[in-house]
Amino acid sequence: MKKNVGDTDKGARIIIGVIIALAGLYFKSWWGMLALIPFVTAFTGTCPLYSILGVNTCKTKTAAK
Repeated sequence: MKKNVGDTDKGARIIIGVIIALAGLYFKSWWGMLALIPFVTAFTGTCPLYSILGVNTCKTKTAAK
């Protein structure tokens, strides 16, 4: 799959994942397992929803002329 998650976006996803996981542990709820979604998308660099919507936060390198 084509990478479509940039560095800033990855950092935000990791922080959000940690918050969701900690909330799940604090409240002793299985909802904390939702933290896997931002973790997986951050570490793989691809987001299926971004692909559907045509969003790309990954910086592209331009070729020198």
